[in-house]
Amino acid sequence: MFAQIGYYICVPFAWLTRMFYSLTGSYGVALILFTLVVKLVILPFQMKSKKSMLRMNRMQGKIKDIQTRFANNKERQQQEMADLYAKEGVNPMSGCLWSFLPFPILIALYYIIRTPLRFFMNLSNEVIDEITTLATSLGYTAPASNNAYEQIYLTDFIHDHWADFAGKFDGLIDLDYSFLGVDLASQPSQVMSQFPGGGWPVWGLLIMPFIAAALQLVMSMVSMKASSNTMNSQSKMMMYLFPLMTVWMGFMFPAALCVYWIANAAFSAIQEMILNKYFGKKLEEEETDKEREKREKRAAKMQAARENYNKQLEQAN
Repeated sequence: MFAQIGYYICVPFAWLTRMFYSLTGSYGVALILFTLVVKLVILPFQMKSKKSMLRMNRMQGKIKDIQTRFANNKERQQQEMADLYAKEGVNPMSGCLWSFLPFPILIALYYIIRTPLRFFMNLSNEVIDEITTLATSLGYTAPASNNAYEQIYLTDFIHDHWADFAGKFDGLIDLDYSFLGVDLASQPSQVMSQFPGGGWPVWGLLIMPFIAAALQLVMSMVSMKASSNTMNSQSKMMMYLFPLMTVWMGFMFPAALCVYWIANAAFSAIQEMILNKYFGKKLEEEETDKEREKREKRAAKMQAARENYNKQLEQAN
């Protein structure tokens, strides 16, 4: 059941990537455009989440005050916090909800990259078996190890012998993994033995995980900068941990995933800078309006009290 659910999750992403590849003829550009479209689709939800997170940051002083005043009464503290959230119109969980959305997208894209015949080209297992039989007759040999990426190797073989496969299988695509002189089907860990030689194809593969990690760090720093509070040790650890994980995964997985990480981190950093500036100004305006409303309410209350006093004075006279 879970495999079937995973298949249907991958279908729309595979269709989108396949459409961009057919339009551009470049696998790397297709991944970048795929990332951009996904970012634009989830942008409205992330805007709402971002506004809530920035509002939470501005409430930290009030939150700490409640935690200090009711440190010995947890029940009262929780009630006061709930009242504060309700008064400010903030959902403390909304900022975390959409931060998990990139993970299923990443998993779906990984399967699209790892099994291009099944997901990217949407071929059935029977057709894949027929293609494998034809490739074997032409000299293709399945790898003895690293069977997880067998379809990538088969797709590369088909690209090199496209004249023998063209027109024989409906839906089969001549997929070229090369992008800017780098083979996106390769894993950087496989070419480390060729370093420092090998030229740009090797250097490019080895640099990509570090570029992805650096952009991830920049995106995290831009996001943290929106908070007026000093980062604690846990926040700093997480800020550096994710880029380190990106480097490790970038070396272990096909380089095509690095293209996605690089594009996603770059778009996310730009998005964070724009949203921080936009919502920062908007929240300041809202706070100014709120303060003005408070002043008007205080003035109206004082005027009503003054009129009531004058009326009572007239009645007394």
